[in-house]
Amino acid sequence: MLLGVSHALPEFTKVPVDQIGVSGGVISFVCQATGNPKPRVSWMKKGKKISFQHSEIIEFDEGAGSVLRIEPLRAPRDDGIYECVAENTEGNVSVSARLSVIQGESCIFKQP
Repeated sequence: MLLGVSHALPEFTKVPVDQIGVSGGVISFVCQATGNPKPRVSWMKKGKKISFQHSEIIEFDEGAGSVLRIEPLRAPRDDGIYECVAENTEGNVSVSARLSVIQGESCIFKQP
């Protein structure tokens, strides 16, 4: 180890926020972390890594940042808590956000 270079647990610099999406629409959660060594970010739902066919994970900052995009949204399939996990050799930390999906027709207002 070099003098003056200390290892540190990951720390979030961007965290996902709770969202409400419309069935058939799209949402994106963003998460980014820093640490030494640089952490890797991954996404979980119900304790499992996300691998939905209707989701896309876009990494940036050499894997220390990630965008989770879900399209098309469906209720109740996509409702729930999504967890962003940042991990390096010093350990891991996580943060979560809730997604609520509403039916599209409930948002349509008819003019008299």
